[in-house]
Amino acid sequence: MCSYKKYLQWALGATLAVLQGFTQAAGYVDVLDLPARPSALAAHSPLLGAARAGERLVAVGQRGHILYSDDSGNAWQQAAVPVSADLNAVSFPSPTQGWAVGNDGVILHSSDAGATWNKQLDGRQIGALLVKHYSALASAEPANEQWAQLAADGQRLVEEGADKPLLDVWFANEKVGYVVGVFNLILRTEDGGQHWTPFQDRTDNPQSLHLNAIASTGDGLFIVGEQGLLLKWDEPKQRFVALDSPYQGSFFGVIGKPGEVLVYGLRGHVFRSVDGGASWTALSTGLQVSLTAATLDAEGHYRLLSQAGQLLVSTDDGARLQPQPRKDISPAAGAITAPNGGLVLVGSRGVRALDVK
Repeated sequence: MCSYKKYLQWALGATLAVLQGFTQAAGYVDVLDLPARPSALAAHSPLLGAARAGERLVAVGQRGHILYSDDSGNAWQQAAVPVSADLNAVSFPSPTQGWAVGNDGVILHSSDAGATWNKQLDGRQIGALLVKHYSALASAEPANEQWAQLAADGQRLVEEGADKPLLDVWFANEKVGYVVGVFNLILRTEDGGQHWTPFQDRTDNPQSLHLNAIASTGDGLFIVGEQGLLLKWDEPKQRFVALDSPYQGSFFGVIGKPGEVLVYGLRGHVFRSVDGGASWTALSTGLQVSLTAATLDAEGHYRLLSQAGQLLVSTDDGARLQPQPRKDISPAAGAITAPNGGLVLVGSRGVRALDVK
């Protein structure tokens, strides 16, 4: 089962492919080399991720569109972006420094709170990066067959081209961060993205399942993926170790705070752990549609949203989820709590700011 964002990418990609067909005669330019076009309709085009950059909100989405708002999501400006690849997620560990990731293995960086962006890496380079890294390890440890296999995986990426999406990004601070994507694609940086280290050998993911999301709860760093994949960073082992999963369907997101974590995904499934992922309790949602976005409000209350535009709220540290019927909520791929306490959603209909007080 693919991630919800991947599903949206396929739908959007089909439309983009048709449009590109009309431009072939004029000369094709790779989306990784084509700056995002300014559009008066950018705020109404499909968007897939959002984050807070201090008091500023930043949203990312189709065709390299990045938008930012300084008034809690009421008005939006379009950022200068050097690519037209679809963007899936964004992370700001500080008010000024941020990273966005998307299709074709693209990684973007902003040092001015999301107003302008530069490209740090793309899928045309990732395969070669894997080959170099794991070939060096294979030379140092020829008896370790894992290194040769991972180098071969990198070579396959080189041959297949820049078509592997990065689905999420998380930074602990302005230096240390991760990007994750399809087929166990994961990279780590310790210098703000100047260099990226492949981390495929640091995950308990032998089937190379898609890594759909990565997030910290404040006392644990978690990755969730398809087929119930749950991983947690183990500092002594220096790797993401597998957790016993309570569900074999795809998880699309993870959210939490110290002492608790929620994972959510396919067919309305939500599970809660209060022991660092050692055990999980299923939460009743009353939904059969996928949960695709979540945020914490200013009081630490959870808000989870579905692909059908339904809202669930927990005011007891995630122990119970209560439906909040509203007619003004659209299908959500991402959600963020605005500085004024409002709820900002991004999805197939663009960006929308809601008053939830």
